[in-house]
Amino acid sequence: MKLLFLAAIRNGKHLALALFTLFSLLFLTAGDLMERLSLGLIANTGADFFTLFEAGGANKDRVSKKSLDQKWLEIDRHHKGYITKRDATHYISTHDSKNPLKWAFHKISSGFDIEKDITLLIIVLVSVALYKAIMLFVSRYATQLLATRITRDLRYQYFEHIQSLPMSFYQQHNMGSLSARAVGDAGQIASSLNSCLTNYLQTPFTIITALSACFYFSWKLSLVIFFGLPLIVFPIIFLTKRVKNISRQMQKNQESFSSMLLDFLGGIHTIKIFTMELFSLKKFKDQNDKMAELELKSARYSLLTRPILHMITTLCLAFVVIVGLYVLHMTLAQLLVFCALLHLFYEPVKKFAEENANIQRGVVAAERMFEVLLLKPNIQDKDGALELKEFSHSIEFKNVSFKYHDEWILKNLNFTIKKGEIIAIVGPTGSGKSTLVQLLPRLFDVQEGEIRIDGISLKDYTQKSLREQISFVPQKPFLFYDTIFENITFGRKFTLEDVEKASKQAFAHEFIDRLPKKYDFLLAEAGKNLSGGQQQRLAIARALVKNAPILVMDEATSSLDAISETYIKRSLNDLKGGLTQILIAHRLSTIEHADRIIYLERGEKIAEGTKDELLQTSPEFRKMWEYFHRIESKV
Repeated sequence: MKLLFLAAIRNGKHLALALFTLFSLLFLTAGDLMERLSLGLIANTGADFFTLFEAGGANKDRVSKKSLDQKWLEIDRHHKGYITKRDATHYISTHDSKNPLKWAFHKISSGFDIEKDITLLIIVLVSVALYKAIMLFVSRYATQLLATRITRDLRYQYFEHIQSLPMSFYQQHNMGSLSARAVGDAGQIASSLNSCLTNYLQTPFTIITALSACFYFSWKLSLVIFFGLPLIVFPIIFLTKRVKNISRQMQKNQESFSSMLLDFLGGIHTIKIFTMELFSLKKFKDQNDKMAELELKSARYSLLTRPILHMITTLCLAFVVIVGLYVLHMTLAQLLVFCALLHLFYEPVKKFAEENANIQRGVVAAERMFEVLLLKPNIQDKDGALELKEFSHSIEFKNVSFKYHDEWILKNLNFTIKKGEIIAIVGPTGSGKSTLVQLLPRLFDVQEGEIRIDGISLKDYTQKSLREQISFVPQKPFLFYDTIFENITFGRKFTLEDVEKASKQAFAHEFIDRLPKKYDFLLAEAGKNLSGGQQQRLAIARALVKNAPILVMDEATSSLDAISETYIKRSLNDLKGGLTQILIAHRLSTIEHADRIIYLERGEKIAEGTKDELLQTSPEFRKMWEYFHRIESKV
């Protein structure tokens, strides 16, 4: 429960709206009370004979001649010889204080002749109905507005926070789980907070108000509430525990369900090629059936609450009617108002169970969302961190080691990259090449050793200024659902001229120029309407247009044909001296013109030097080079 309110107050602007929502709900409760009293006013037909002339005592169903004569003289004070209904009402309102409800009705009747002036009664009823309609709309709209804003802000805070978390976080969580929390859990939290407002603020106010009115009008009849209340509370407690447990299971299952669905949709190409539609359908069916089973369990417990409570409250109301009519001799109007007030008391209690089930779902959703929101990024800027405004001299790797899950990926690496150099990093698969270049922009932090830029440790720079100095082309290009221009500029303010220049360097302009809308051509999801080579060329253009002094290319030309690769190599060679390039490649033709080559194996630097030097001094590199050229010659 604490996490639910923590979610609400993460943005202080919500407090004012929450208070407004609360007061609107309280005013709505006042409207409910007025509505029920107005029903009694309609049903009140004035004083009946026995109410007017009974002498009190045990026999309330008979009137003696003596009592009649005595009361007649008291009512007919002006000796008119007759009694009007107004005289009788006035007498009861000034003499009968035993029943406050009766007194109130007669007081109103004595002040206003509702029977003769029906217009007044209509005005009262219309006013009450209009007031309740307005408060009903205001309270519901305010509640929905509060839910919408909390959901919006939670999604924003969640997305902002997960972007600050290191890459290790994304390796530990699947995308289906993260997306489910951003969409489903945030909405559930907001919905549950509205239920909290109803259950823990409006409901107590309604119950106290209705209970006070019931005891004021008839404390004897109100004792039935204490008989029915325990019968209502026990089912609520029992069912609430069940709903919370099932909600936790459902939301965990939703995560795996979403992840599995994303996996199958992402791998539909492989599924079709291997004709594994039945296999994927079976796995989906198993998860789907499990989900349906949990949903049915949740529905069973949630929907069982209302019938049980309805049965209990209906029996209590029937008991009230019997006692009120035949024991306490209440009039129909009095009994109608009392039952309406009792209904006003029981109705929020019955709704409490339903709202509580929703609250428990929100508690589980908040627990899941705050598992992420309360995580502290383990890569953070130091206090007083420096801004890296330009890259001037060199990048140094000094005794750098990195491990993941207790396995050392890189071990004691030492080398220096000077400004303007082209450095190639090669080695067999799993040697740690990609991990090495991800340490440079601090996507991960080293466990031992240090990386320096211009003699200063990376940890002494702000992450933003460090990454601004690096352009990165990953193995798998990321393209989003937008135009080619927006994909290349990637949120930065570049002109079309800048974009075209970078596209020509990346040998992308030639295919873009043939597209229907050229740079305004809309890409499909993940760039699926382009070939793999075209996607890579756009990713290279995006890196080049940034014009950062350090360019990292991680297998960036693996999907390119020989002609495209040759053109890009020429473009990058033209930038030699002004642009520091770090290239990772399996295709050794990409790195022929590198100033130096660093050969890695099992996370260790085996050799470093020019291509010719390594061919002479490194058997491992020579073997790789010869094998590559044998393959190329066969092709």
